[in-house]
Amino acid sequence: MITPENIVRHELIGLLLEVKESSNPKSVGIRGEVIDETRNTFIIEKRDKKEITLTKSECKFVFTLPDRKRVIIDGSILVSRPEDRIKKRFEKW
Repeated sequence: MITPENIVRHELIGLLLEVKESSNPKSVGIRGEVIDETRNTFIIEKRDKKEITLTKSECKFVFTLPDRKRVIIDGSILVSRPEDRIKKRFEKW
């Protein structure tokens, strides 16, 4: 089960994401569902079915968990391949 404590070691595809802060001002406020993830990016699908690629290291994200809890995560923590991040040990993030 995904929780705020284990989200960085969990699968993120399927979660709702919102850009809270970004070095690119045009990205702030973008919302959608994570449909794919690479080492450096998230690909999200907005409500209008448009796909957008966001760079992880540029943004702070708000993820909405299945139980509707919201978690803010600095994207630089998430920079790695998803399969490697799941195995990685994190200090308190």
